[in-house]
This record gives sequence, structure tokens and C-alpha cells, in this order.
Amino acid sequence: MQVLRRWAARRVCGAGLVGLLGVAPAALAADYEGSPQVAEFVAEMTRDYGFAGEQLIGLFNEVERKQSILDAISRPAERVKQWKDYRPIFITDKRIANGVAFWREHEASLTRAEREYGVPAQFLVAIIGVETFYGGNTGSFRVMDALSTLGFDYPPRADFFRKELKQFLLLAREQQVDPLTLKGSYAGAMGLPQFMPSSFRAYAVDFDGDGHINIWSDPDDAIGSVASYFKRHGWQSGQQVVSAATISGGQADAGLSPGLDPMKTVGELRALGWASQEALRDDLPVTAFRLEAEAGPEYWLGLPNFYVITRYNRSAMYAMAVYQLSEALVKARSTK
Repeated sequence: MQVLRRWAARRVCGAGLVGLLGVAPAALAADYEGSPQVAEFVAEMTRDYGFAGEQLIGLFNEVERKQSILDAISRPAERVKQWKDYRPIFITDKRIANGVAFWREHEASLTRAEREYGVPAQFLVAIIGVETFYGGNTGSFRVMDALSTLGFDYPPRADFFRKELKQFLLLAREQQVDPLTLKGSYAGAMGLPQFMPSSFRAYAVDFDGDGHINIWSDPDDAIGSVASYFKRHGWQSGQQVVSAATISGGQADAGLSPGLDPMKTVGELRALGWASQEALRDDLPVTAFRLEAEAGPEYWLGLPNFYVITRYNRSAMYAMAVYQLSEALVKARSTK
């Protein structure tokens, strides 16, 4: 497995520092050479986690600051598109057909994951389909470049990405891989399921039992890891995800959730003019949201499993894309 090659013992030689972190004696990017932020980060990693300071400095000498990453993070689709434009990106004939093929090829692993974690196979396939088109687009940025660029040069979320950079270096040491070889998205998300480093360390599993976790090129580990993530975030086996709603009266919009957290109960929403298509308990907390669709506004109640999907990506549109792709996969598979 090329991307997960084992670290070898190395020595300092030539112009580069090599060793624990696998820094090769190549031409140095030096975008972060002398950076006070990097120096502070290196001191923290040395003090708190036992990394060798010189080797980390050598590693950061090869890291490149990417303006394209800073440009990309300022315009995610969930923020600039409405549902009528966002949905067609993910619910396509090709994505559905490839999803059915992925399901067929990895049916044994999907069935086992569903049995062990209680997460239906169609949701595992849909997550991987939405994230990377079933592994077809896992990202071309070096994770070190992405997390360093955002951790040191993107003030709005620098703390978050610096924490993820810390988790990434710990991950690389634990998995014994060269951190400069691992690639992912512009935000540092990795592999078929696009796990951030903290999610990898917390939820990824060695589902095929070969002794190491490879979500980059091993669909079995990716499938098991997504199922593990959902289970650990409270997925309720056998329960619905959403319920379509109709509204009446002048207070309906007062029921809309300000964020993704389930803020009101079904009963409270009913008093504001909301009616769900399915029978739901009055005391059930839900996320009430509206989507701007082609035919006009749609109103939905997000149930506990919907909230679990939003833990994967903090977006109601993302969760709906996963849900509707999963429904389309089941329908397409039944006709094959």
C-alpha cells in the first residue's frame, strides 16, 4: 500500500533533516521558515507529545502555503448555493449508478457493518458517494500543506485547523506513515470518507483486520469507519431520518431552528402550525428547517438520525443530499 508505506529509520544528511517524521533531503519550500506561529506550535508538540523539535522544523521547511486552499475555503457550496442548485450536484444518474456498483462490489463489508453498527448500507454508500464519488476524488492536496495553510494563515478558523494539524501529526506517528505522502481535500479531510484527523483517531477502524487502518485505498476500512462514526454519534437503528412537513398559519416560520440542534419538540411545532406526514411523538425534539427547492419552499423535520448525519458535515443541505441519495440507491438497486 504505497500511500501507507511504513516509516523507515533515517539519518540527518545533506541539506534536509530526516528521521522520525520522514523529511527527505529535497528542495525546501520554506514558506514557514522562521514563522513565530510554527515555532510556537513546534514547542507545544515537543513539550506535550515528545516530538523532536529539529525534525518538526525540518518537516515544516517542506510545507507549502497554498493560496488556492484559502480561496476554496471562502466559498463552500453549502454557504453560497440554495437547495435547488445544491441537490443536482449529488443526486445524479451517474452517482446513483456508481453507488449501486459500489454497493454490489462491497456488499459483504456493507452487510457486516450494518449488522455490527446498526447503520443501513445505503447510508454508508451515500456518505462515500457524496464525499468522494466512491473514492474517485479523494483530494489532491498534501494534508500537511492544507492544515498548515489553514492553521497559520486563516484566522477565522485557525484554532480548529491547528488542532487538526496536531491530530494529524499524532496520527502519522501512530500509523507509522510519512506525513508528507498523505493527501486529502483543501480542508485536510482524508480518504474515501473524508475524515478529518481528529475523526480518524477517534472513530476510524481496521475493519478488514489487516493490522492497520487505511481509509485512503481500502474500501472495507472506509465502510467500517463511517459506520463507527455514525454509531458513536448516536445513530438509532431502524429509525427514520426526516419527515416532510406542511405548515399553516402565520407563526410557522417561528418554528424554524436557528441552527442544526433540535430546539423544539414536535408538539411545540404543531402549536405553531407544523404538521408532519408521519406520526411522531409530541415530546420528540427535532430540527425544523426549510429548503428552497425548484417548486418552492419545502419544510422538513429532521429526526435524531438526521442530526447524526449533520455531525459528519454541519449542513442541513448536506444531510438531505445524503438522505436522498440513499433513497435513490435503494430504489435503483431494487430494479437491477
